[in-house]
Amino acid sequence: MKDASDHVPKLRLGPPEPAEDLAQRHEREKRATYLQREEDLSVSLAPFRVGSVPYLNAVPLTRGLENQVLFVAPSELAEKIRKGELDAALLSVTEPLLNDGYDTLDGIAIASLGEVKSVLLAHRCPLEKAQEVFCDPASLASVNLLRVLFAERGLRPEFKPLLSYETARLPDFALLIGDPALDFLLGPREHEIWDLGAAWFELTGLPFVYAVWVLRRRADNERLRRLLREAKDFGMDTLDSIISSRTEYDYAFRKDYLGWHIHYHLGADEKRGISKFIELLRKHGLGPVFEPKYVW
Repeated sequence: MKDASDHVPKLRLGPPEPAEDLAQRHEREKRATYLQREEDLSVSLAPFRVGSVPYLNAVPLTRGLENQVLFVAPSELAEKIRKGELDAALLSVTEPLLNDGYDTLDGIAIASLGEVKSVLLAHRCPLEKAQEVFCDPASLASVNLLRVLFAERGLRPEFKPLLSYETARLPDFALLIGDPALDFLLGPREHEIWDLGAAWFELTGLPFVYAVWVLRRRADNERLRRLLREAKDFGMDTLDSIISSRTEYDYAFRKDYLGWHIHYHLGADEKRGISKFIELLRKHGLGPVFEPKYVW
């Protein structure tokens, strides 16, 4: 008598999918997911008004929101949010520290732990000889950071607006930020470079936070906060694609700059860095300074 199991059809496994086909299928599925996330974010901000800076280091924080965001210099963003023309702006960390009435979105920042590359003092003479420092008028956090770093050395030079980025016309001491600072750093020059991120780390051993999402204080912006977090998450998930597709500078520099020198989280160490900055601003009379109010 035959066993009943003899009549059960045998299961046949299909041939294994080649590794290359698996990888291609995974890539297609990932691309489809990214496209859907981009589409979901692309029409999501209204009625909120949001501004950001037109610098390479900010690109990952507005991933998917680009067509809905106003991109202008930091000083103009600060003016617009003060006037109530924006609900949120990616601004210098000093904006919520020196002006009450703002919230700071928790978890997101533009920061560095050491050398930052794009915030620098170009100088022809030793730092101790600085009598006048000319600053990019767009800079906010950088000016106050430089004031603190000089004050900790017992130096208090006069700060004046920088009129031109032309290398031939650059004064002996010039504070440069953002992409113009990178252009100067990577081009031919006579000046030496004092990287302010490296100088801060040498002084404190802490990260420095340059920019945060600053929010006008209101009760009904929970959706705005969620969308800004989603855009940042999307930017981090697609950072390799951003680095590959941008055209500023060369690929190796973009990868080093966005993947190493800059980071985008606002955690316990970054908050300690902000607290130390507040302490030193107060110590050197650069206030009044308010404690940041973090919101999630």
